[in-house]
Amino acid sequence: MSKPKITIPFIQQAKAEGRKLVMITAYDYPFGLMADEAEVDIVLVGDSLGMVVMGLDGTVPVTMEQMIHHIKAVMRGCKTALVIGDMPFMSYNTCIRDAISNAGRLMKEGGCDAVKLEGGVDFSETVHSIVKAGIPVQGHIGLTPQTASALGGFKMQGKDAAAAKQIIDDARALENAGVFSIVLEAVPAPLGELTARAVNVPVIGIGAGPDVDGQVLVTHDLVGLFDKFLPKFVKQYTQIRPIIIDAISQYKKEVQEKVFPGQEHSFKMSEETLAELQKLI
Repeated sequence: MSKPKITIPFIQQAKAEGRKLVMITAYDYPFGLMADEAEVDIVLVGDSLGMVVMGLDGTVPVTMEQMIHHIKAVMRGCKTALVIGDMPFMSYNTCIRDAISNAGRLMKEGGCDAVKLEGGVDFSETVHSIVKAGIPVQGHIGLTPQTASALGGFKMQGKDAAAAKQIIDDARALENAGVFSIVLEAVPAPLGELTARAVNVPVIGIGAGPDVDGQVLVTHDLVGLFDKFLPKFVKQYTQIRPIIIDAISQYKKEVQEKVFPGQEHSFKMSEETLAELQKLI
């Protein structure tokens, strides 16, 4: 019997109930299916696919069409978890009209349950307008990968008191704008705790310490599949990349040594049919 679909109210209630939220990324059908089988709460189809799936150096080049394509694939496998689609760079930055239209496309064409966008105070009006249009929004503050170059690279944010205060202000502005949750990335652990205390919506950390309302990791980092770099805040629970390479190497060896395919992997033909065929050719 299938489990009931996780809803926005279920996510919002987690904070009051003291229930830690578990969120991971997925970019295709198999990982969406496995996320559901592992019973995570939230699956993010992140624009991080630019790096971990497409081999790009960052998230900026990712397009709306690419996001919709991957959201569709994840939705085919993910039936229980709440699925959030990332709004790519410049899909919501130009004007509120574009932001609403593109958020609507992710839900209508992709089929996701909500959208996520980066930015705090400066994007609170945009968030409010998208929410008012009937589209649930998850915020993202702290280190925001789409604008990492303006932040000095992929570095910890909120180092001094003024910068830390701004992150808390961003969280409060997003809550007032109507987000149902906030991703907080790459900040000191004490700031993570203070930010979570400052708002009533769940704060889901990635490199924000243990005292937030949940955690999110990029699945390719979590399982050791991404090879370019490993952020400080990632824990690798396994390393499947060497296992996959080893399997491919064994396949190559068996093909070259004429071990694969064996009889058990081959279709058979009766001797009578074979004899008849040989006469025909």
